[in-house]
Amino acid sequence: MGDEQLTEEQIAEFIEAFSLFDKDGDGTITTKELGTVMRSLGQNPTKAELQDMINEVDTEGNGTIDFPDFCTLMARKMKDTDSEEELKEAFRVFDKDGSGFISAAELRHIMTNLAGAEKLTNEQVDEMLREAAIDGDGQMNYEEFVKVMMGEGMMAPTARPRDDVCVVM
Repeated sequence: MGDEQLTEEQIAEFIEAFSLFDKDGDGTITTKELGTVMRSLGQNPTKAELQDMINEVDTEGNGTIDFPDFCTLMARKMKDTDSEEELKEAFRVFDKDGSGFISAAELRHIMTNLAGAEKLTNEQVDEMLREAAIDGDGQMNYEEFVKVMMGEGMMAPTARPRDDVCVVM
């Protein structure tokens, strides 16, 4: 199942949900039922995400997904959800005044002083702000923050946040 590790409890939960929708007991569910099963497990995939997942695992094109493929999809989806939650929490921590924005001063303090992380120079922080603040207001909103943390900005490699930035908090 790749890098994604599931607990026995999660697997048991997946089996139970999968079985509810495996009407004929043949070990498969239809691609149409995938969204329903995932929602019953607390996930909320978009139609586009469901289509991507289906395209990925329904290689035969027969409209069915077996349990191992379903587990792989769920593990990936849960990992993505965890990452999103971690980013939201990090943003709340960084947004000290609760304004919904990380100011240049807040970002500078975090990125130049954060213990355990790769400390950035003032110039690197300036560059990060220039590239992240898409709307040019000198502040970073949540969307801009996510792009920076996910490495989607055009920052220089030395300015890229490392994985351990969020672990420290």
